[in-house]
Amino acid sequence: MTNGKKETNIKPSKGQVLTGEVISCSMDKTVVVKVLRTFKHPLLGKTIKQAKKYKAHDEKEVAKLGDVVEIAECRPVSKTKHMVLNRVLRAAV
Repeated sequence: MTNGKKETNIKPSKGQVLTGEVISCSMDKTVVVKVLRTFKHPLLGKTIKQAKKYKAHDEKEVAKLGDVVEIAECRPVSKTKHMVLNRVLRAAV
């Protein structure tokens, strides 16, 4: 520990790996990622788009608003965070 800051080593587990867009980066070491998924309705056969928001741990705070990122499942970091930022796939323009 240096300068009184605690550094955590949160590693992704062998769970889900999702890709989405950062919609908020105003929290400390946390980003909110919107993940879109498309699927076919079982009865109607219509293609449906559905979005879900995940809070992901961003230790080094590299993700910015509008970036496309890859997040992975990990152990619970807080009450609502159970994902960790893997990498930034495409930076926002």
